[in-house]
Formats: sequence, C-alpha cells, structure tokens
Amino acid sequence: MSLFAPGRRTKPVLLATATALVASFALAGCGSSGSSNGGSANGTTTISFMETMAASTQKSVMQKLTSDFEKANPKIKVQLIVQPDYGTLQAKETAAVSAHNAPTIAQMYPDWAATFAKSQVILPVSTYAGTSSPSQLGDFYAGVRNELSLPDGKLWLWPFNKSVEVMYDNPAMLKAKGLSYPKTWDEFATDAKKLSNGNVVAISTDPGTPAAPAGGTIWLETLDYANGGTPFAKDGTPQFTSPQMVKALTLLAQMKKDGSLTLGTNYPGETSLAAAKGAFDIGSSAGYYYENQAVGKKFTLGTNDLPTGPAGQANVLQGTDIGMFASASKAQQAAAWKYMQFLTQPANQATWAAGTGYLPVTAKALPSMKAYVAQNPWVPTSMAALQNAKADPPYSWVTPAEGALVVAIQAVVDKGTSPAAALAAAQKTALAAKAQG
Repeated sequence: MSLFAPGRRTKPVLLATATALVASFALAGCGSSGSSNGGSANGTTTISFMETMAASTQKSVMQKLTSDFEKANPKIKVQLIVQPDYGTLQAKETAAVSAHNAPTIAQMYPDWAATFAKSQVILPVSTYAGTSSPSQLGDFYAGVRNELSLPDGKLWLWPFNKSVEVMYDNPAMLKAKGLSYPKTWDEFATDAKKLSNGNVVAISTDPGTPAAPAGGTIWLETLDYANGGTPFAKDGTPQFTSPQMVKALTLLAQMKKDGSLTLGTNYPGETSLAAAKGAFDIGSSAGYYYENQAVGKKFTLGTNDLPTGPAGQANVLQGTDIGMFASASKAQQAAAWKYMQFLTQPANQATWAAGTGYLPVTAKALPSMKAYVAQNPWVPTSMAALQNAKADPPYSWVTPAEGALVVAIQAVVDKGTSPAAALAAAQKTALAAKAQG
C-alpha cells in the first residue's frame, strides 16, 4: 500500500517547482476550463472532482453518493477524476492548473490551498455561495470549521474526508498483564514497558520521511499539544524547542530505552499489532478498515480514544477539504456548490462514515448512524475529538518544517541524540523552510 494512500495521513511537500507553475498560471490569467471540466449543454452542467477515494470501500461509497446526487439533480453531471494517492493528487492538480485545465473542484490540504489562493487560482467560498457564512457552517465541529479559513480570514474550503488519531490495541495482551486501557500518556508508557519483552515491542511507529511526515510525527505533535504546547504559532512559526515539545520527544526516548518503542516503515504498528508482536498502534480513525483487515479473526481489535496529558485531551485533525478552482464557469460554480453541500448533509455524512471509516463533520449525522455506532462504540468519542482537534496552520512551509521533526525523531530514537539537541537542529531547519516561504 502506498505511503500516500487515502485514509492515511501522509502529506507530500509542495515542491518549489510546483509552486512556480501555479504562480506562472496566475500571471497568465485564469483561462476557461479544459474538456475535463465540461460545461453547460442542453441544460446540463458537467463538473469534475479530482479526488483520491480509490481504495476499498472509499471508491464505492464515493460513487454511490455521487450517483445519489445526480439522481436528485438530473441537470448536473459529476465526473470523478480519481488519483491513487495524495502525492499524485497534488502533482495532478498543480499540472492541471498550469495547463489551464483545472478540475471544477478538488481535494486539497489547507497548505496547498494557501498556495493556490496566493496565486488566485481558487475561489473563496463567498464567491459561489453568496455568503461567507453558509448555513451548514455552524453545524460543523469547531475543529473542522476552524481549518476552513486561510490566514486572510476568508473561508476558502469546505470539509471532506476528516479523521482523528485513535489507539488500536490487543485487549487480550493487556488483560494477560492485568492492565486496563491507560488513561494518561505516562500510564501508557508504563504499561507499554510491562507489555514488552523479547518477542513483543509494545508499539511501532513510522515518523515518515523529511518529504512526507507520517504517523510517528503526528504522535509527537499530539504529545506536544497534550503537554500544553503547540508545534506552530498561529503565524506558522515553528516552536520545536519549547519545554512541552522536549518533554514529548523525551517520552519517546524513554520508551525506546525501555524496549517498548521501535521505528519502522509502511504502517509498522499495524503489522506488529496484527502479528501479536505489538500491543498498540496509533493511527487515523479512517484506518480502522485496514487495522481490522490486518487483524482478521486472530483477536478482537480494541479501539480507544487517545490518553490525556497535563493539558488534557489532545488530537490532530487529519484529512483534506474541497476547494473550487477559479476557472469554473458560473454554472459550474453553482452546480459544484450544490454537490459540496450535498456531501456534508447529515444523512450523507452518516453514509460516508459508515462506509469508509472517516468521521462525520457534524454531530447531526449521529441519529442516522445507530447501527454503525452499535458495532463501533468508539466512533462517538472520536467524533467528539473533532471539536477540539488541532490543524496545522495553512502555510506552505509547515509540511517541510514537519519533515525536520521526522529527522529529530529518528535521531533520538535510533541514534540516541538528546531530545533537546535534536529539536534545536529541527528548529533551525524549520525556520529555514519558513524563510524560503
């Protein structure tokens, strides 16, 4: 499975060349959309949606919701332009913009959107919605709602596939040691040490690469938030040398010393958990399908909310939003806005969640999810985490800066570098990324 697989948060870095292509298109002006964007003919408007729902049930549910929309709106046709992973998606979006052949709408992370908005190749929501505060906006969880605006304060995005981090575990392994699920991160580290031996390392994680931060880096950021810190200031300035971040990385260093943590690649926690070589895995709630598939019938997969830290519960918002390209005609803008609102209607969010493992962006979906929740009692708690989940500030340098944290984790866990020294080096690299913009 690709490291950029949809349903798993791994963000590719927006390359400088790609940014330049977007900028060059902006200077040339926003031309009309190409053939993939369709148009109005015989009273029918065709729109295109570039997205990554290519795997497992994500593809079929996306197709079903789109078909339902077309049946309810017979004068609108939606062309799904499916990409295999987020890295390809970003490259295709950038190339399409440069070629004056952008789709009508597309999945995008806020930092991608910030680059597109700076180059004036996407539209603020107010342009096609007629308001900067659409009626559905107030129904979304606060953590989701807060991510939709860019630094200029304008609403540029509409929510799509959202998830948070959860803890997967092997309940039988905990029970054999007389342990219950840990309530705090300190308890987690203590229990992980008790569960580890020559055959078991309690948890494995993949921090990713400098070009594509992954789950282990998200975990470090979550620990920072739980300690009362924040990896980035509101203006995107890295804050990697804070006492809270040092404490977070020190916890990982201690777990490595205790023999309860190891680093790997390609979802090592999932692999170890399924093989009974690990007791825990921290991953996206949207990865439940993959975790359960890996475990199979070997044991009943445990799924729980994350432990707390001194500052309480913390979580990191994951997934993309939808942005609309400026090349869309007025008819396409109106049609695409109907489609975007359709996808976030509570009943459709319930269908989306039950079919894919992503979380509904509104609590109003819960009444339609009774059967799903009965089978997955962890879902409401994960949904509630969307209220306070933190999102990366939408600046182009944030993901490259997170890449510096990947290097810090590897230096501390695999090479024994002190957390303070590793984070000082990461801060220097991250500030250089910020300076480059």
